[in-house]
Amino acid sequence: MSGLNPAQKAAVEHQNGPLLVLAGAGSGKTRVITQRIVRLLERGIPASAIVALTFTNKAAGEMGERIHKLLEGRKSAAKGLTISTFHSFGLNVLTREKRAQNTAFTIFDQGDAVGTVKEILRQVDAGKRFDVAAIMSRISNAKNAFLLPEELPDDGMDPYAEITKIVYPRYQAALRNFSAFDFDDLVCEVVRLWQARPDVLARWQEKARYLLVDEYQDTNRAQFMMLRLLAEPYRNICVVGDDDQAIYGWRGADVRNILEFEDQFSGAQVVKLEENYRSKQTILDVANAVISKRVDVRHKKHLFSSRLSDDKITIAVAPSPDAEAAYTVREIQRWIRDEGKQPKDCAVLYRSNGQAKVIEECLRTEGIAYRIVGGQQFFERKEVKDLLSYLKLTLNRSDEISLRRIMNYPARGIGDTSVERLALHAKAKGWTLWEAIERVDALDDVSEQARQGCKSLEKIVAETRKMILVEQTPASAVARALCERIGLKRDIEASSPTPNAAAKRWGNVEGLFNTLARREAKGGMEQARDISNFLHALTLDFGSDEETQGNAVTLSTLHGSKGLEFDIVHLLGCEEGFLPHQRTLEERATDAPTFAEDGGGSSKAADIEEERRLFYVGVTRARDVLVLSRCKARAMRGKPVPRTPSRFLMDIPPERFVEIEVRDEPAMSTNAGLEKANALLAMLEGLGG
Repeated sequence: MSGLNPAQKAAVEHQNGPLLVLAGAGSGKTRVITQRIVRLLERGIPASAIVALTFTNKAAGEMGERIHKLLEGRKSAAKGLTISTFHSFGLNVLTREKRAQNTAFTIFDQGDAVGTVKEILRQVDAGKRFDVAAIMSRISNAKNAFLLPEELPDDGMDPYAEITKIVYPRYQAALRNFSAFDFDDLVCEVVRLWQARPDVLARWQEKARYLLVDEYQDTNRAQFMMLRLLAEPYRNICVVGDDDQAIYGWRGADVRNILEFEDQFSGAQVVKLEENYRSKQTILDVANAVISKRVDVRHKKHLFSSRLSDDKITIAVAPSPDAEAAYTVREIQRWIRDEGKQPKDCAVLYRSNGQAKVIEECLRTEGIAYRIVGGQQFFERKEVKDLLSYLKLTLNRSDEISLRRIMNYPARGIGDTSVERLALHAKAKGWTLWEAIERVDALDDVSEQARQGCKSLEKIVAETRKMILVEQTPASAVARALCERIGLKRDIEASSPTPNAAAKRWGNVEGLFNTLARREAKGGMEQARDISNFLHALTLDFGSDEETQGNAVTLSTLHGSKGLEFDIVHLLGCEEGFLPHQRTLEERATDAPTFAEDGGGSSKAADIEEERRLFYVGVTRARDVLVLSRCKARAMRGKPVPRTPSRFLMDIPPERFVEIEVRDEPAMSTNAGLEKANALLAMLEGLGG
């Protein structure tokens, strides 16, 4: 308990009944959650009765590490403790219950889901008229709002609403035909299982007698229903979150969950964490001033810090986006050259990905290393996904998505025409596509080349299944043997444009081997043999194996920056139309601050409130230096168009900032070649040459 402030102590010491911890930015919420778990263990609560849920594997891993560190020599006290993401927890529930029924299932990743929706659109002759991502987003929001296909509202004025009503039921039918769940199902289907089976629910309620939830402001309706069912008999639920940082309404998060917690869980105690351990007070003054204008606030917070300073933030006014980018890079160069900062200490934030292009170009020109948060995920890379598809198919031969992906990869003579003929036979005879492959000799319109390809694939899958199910070979060894069997490395080398490209792609495959090996080392042989759990966990573990940051400037959208912090933050594009975004400024049928059932804001007023919270998140990423910049004009259709300053800038007290006019000039080059040339010239001058 040493080192905790009074509010943190109150949250840690509370034991029974509902508790709402309102944790301001940088107020030490992870410390409170981990200390609270340790305190429960010290009081004799068994670890097997404690469940902690969060949103990312990184956060769950950090909690686990902190708890083990706090327990020191008593690590066995945490045996049986559940620290998990919502979706991993849902996967655990479904895996155990389906295993009890002796049934297998597959998890669709984003690519699988998109491919299925594309096929459905083709079947209903609507393939080229609609954006697949927009339809997927609507289906996801419907699931997050716990809406079945038949419960979608009618909206004849919105073509995307109408096509979603057509696609959603077919998409769900496809999932069931493939014995599959998508990412959202890992919460929704658990809730439906518990609603239908009170006996199953009771078992999981015993496992969650003490329930802790991180980032509660980001929960959607389906997650809220999961939590309410789990907490029902004991009511020992502690949620930690910050309604000031609720920024995911567009993907189904419902800020009402945290705003109305006391209504949903009567008798709840409320604790506010307002002491910030990250930022200078000047930066917090700016954040407080902007967020205090919220109209939907229920519990006001005022962040304060012991890091007092007379420094002011900078508001930079540039004539153009090019000048804004050049100024930003000049400032980063100055901090690195004159103040001893590292590139990794600096971040450039923006509202939309399109704003990154000009800053990227400027950083590249100046030879400054950078990384973009939210690049391609490791498990979405083709060669990794191909190998995972083989493993998924081996364990679940009804997984038609995985089968279609690798049926002719590497090439084995089963072309598109043969695949469609096999699919037609399967449909006519009531078989799965895999059963058509197994019975290919009975089909008379399949070419001999395709027939032999089917037999080759069948043999590969049979040999791999034997390794997994009979010989119980560890996952990493199975994956390596499978690569040898299908000649994956040879194909990568043959199909890559250069040896370096081939080495990089094969390095990704090696990365998958290493991931499997690390998991085996952590979990022992019993877990090493359970490849099904490996595959499910890998599908959910988005981003966990991304390349490390290294010493590079971070570029990120405001949404992607949540949870990060930097010494120096430049927030670009503080203009109406960017922040708040243009979509939130467009007129709607009503400006009343009501909310749609999917959890997102349904009015302009609600959307602008979320934009205000997004601005607040960006400001509170900064530890020492905050620069807000805007442009006087931006080119539209080749002509400069004047821009209006963001309304959020108007909320900042004049005594807390200094405004500067940015000159339209390039950054100061730090190009290594130029520096070497200058050094050589200086040496020659010194020699009289």
